[in-house]
Amino acid sequence: MEITLENIGKKFNRDWIFRGIDAAFKPATATAILGANGSGKSTLLQVISGKLSPSEGRLNYIHNGQTVEIEKLYRHISMASPYLELIEEYNLHEHYQFHAGMKPVLAGVTEELFLELLGFQRVQGKAIRYFSSGMKQRVKLALAFLSQSDLLLLDEPCSNLDAQGMEWYAGLYEKYAGNRLVLVCSNNQEEEIAFCTATLNVNDYK
Repeated sequence: MEITLENIGKKFNRDWIFRGIDAAFKPATATAILGANGSGKSTLLQVISGKLSPSEGRLNYIHNGQTVEIEKLYRHISMASPYLELIEEYNLHEHYQFHAGMKPVLAGVTEELFLELLGFQRVQGKAIRYFSSGMKQRVKLALAFLSQSDLLLLDEPCSNLDAQGMEWYAGLYEKYAGNRLVLVCSNNQEEEIAFCTATLNVNDYK
């Protein structure tokens, strides 16, 4: 997946969140989207994902030399973010089955591997509502990384993770990022963006 942003801006009511963003994101690269709290990082990620429409400018999505229409972009995306909720009434088995039915998983991925990766075998029968915030974050990240996608979007991926969880997150990227385009929203937290080779700071587009 290759994405280009041409003069992208977003406003709510009369207030511009950002304006004039020009950027190009290439396959098999990782870019950190930086900015202070409330700067519009998450809003930009939602614009890139197609969840929000830009107020001005144009986005282009190219996959294997072909243009991807915005209505079909969801097929190419996996995402983990604080505003995406898990189905808390489900246990891990039910949630994995539901997710895998909606979004294909990577070749070789099984439910057993999913549980082993999380290390949650002893609580696999518990409803997710009883998980800690850190455990829920691990589930979100595992589902995003194990999904078959060309674009991986991560919004503050280390939120609620302890030091061990951050190491686990780094291992996910190393093993499962593959040749995907990865975009990471962060408050410049080193552990979240250690693998990123480029940055885009939303504060530069006010």
